[in-house]
Amino acid sequence: MRSGLQKLVVLLVGSLALGTLHAAGEAWPTKPITFVVPFTPGGITDSTSRLLAKLLGAQLGQTVLVDNRPGAGGSIGVATAARQAPDGYTLIYGTQGTHGANLALYKNVGYDPVKDFVPVHALSETPLMLVTHPARPYKSVSELIAFAKANPGKVTFGSAGSGTGTHLTAELFQTAAGIKMTHIPYKGSSPALTDLMAGNIDVMFDYPAVMLPFIQAQKLKALAVTAKKRLTSAPDVPALSESGFSNAESTAWGAVFVPAKTPPEIVKRLGDEIAKAIVHPEMMQSTEKFGSVPLTGLRDEKLGAFVKSEMTRWREVVLQSGAKLD
Repeated sequence: MRSGLQKLVVLLVGSLALGTLHAAGEAWPTKPITFVVPFTPGGITDSTSRLLAKLLGAQLGQTVLVDNRPGAGGSIGVATAARQAPDGYTLIYGTQGTHGANLALYKNVGYDPVKDFVPVHALSETPLMLVTHPARPYKSVSELIAFAKANPGKVTFGSAGSGTGTHLTAELFQTAAGIKMTHIPYKGSSPALTDLMAGNIDVMFDYPAVMLPFIQAQKLKALAVTAKKRLTSAPDVPALSESGFSNAESTAWGAVFVPAKTPPEIVKRLGDEIAKAIVHPEMMQSTEKFGSVPLTGLRDEKLGAFVKSEMTRWREVVLQSGAKLD
């Protein structure tokens, strides 16, 4: 009888210990992981997230499923993901919009970028290109600024919509250059680019992967890239810093977050695996194709501090632009 009782005690202790190990994340992951991407399928964000899911799945030995939940500039998907269990089975794709500008653009995004998430690891950043119609008289950034100063409000710039990165980058550039242009918002990049190539608007900021084919076909003229240095995919296009406007540098960045209170052991393991994935040859090939740069080393507390700085930076830009989306 005593022997049977001892066995029962051993089994109970063993079960409790195993449960503790699971709770601490030692056995994580034991089931598929959901990667919430708060944007529609297609484009840079979706391509990057799906490739990351594939690489992480292979490294972790579990399927990573991409769950596209678009709406309100990414706020809907992020708010939903923030309310999921903090067990390491929900990953969140955050951007400079969802964790920066949206707080100033929307009255209520439904989450707090600092309190509701644990920062895990940044992925990559993608600069934008400033382009114009080839027939316009300005062939450089300095010539565009001189023209805009001589003709306040006459230069028109298109965007993929109010509050998008293509809009706010232009607002940042105007402030840095001390000029005033007229914003023409569109419902997406494609119609804006169509009007730009037709000569109906003057300039636009958009991503290299979108712009380069038209630049190479000489349908558009590139004036600058908003990166710290020139892109390997467009070595003839100067960086804004070369014209003295490093304060107008702007990139679309992506990073992985998890719900607040996710066990630190899981966060560390996930961060370590993402660090490997973003320098994987397949990922490097993809980031280069999009004109992006992997954000190695930007994780944990550093990523958290970066998010706070982005919140402050884009709040100021949004206030200056007067953009509101609800």
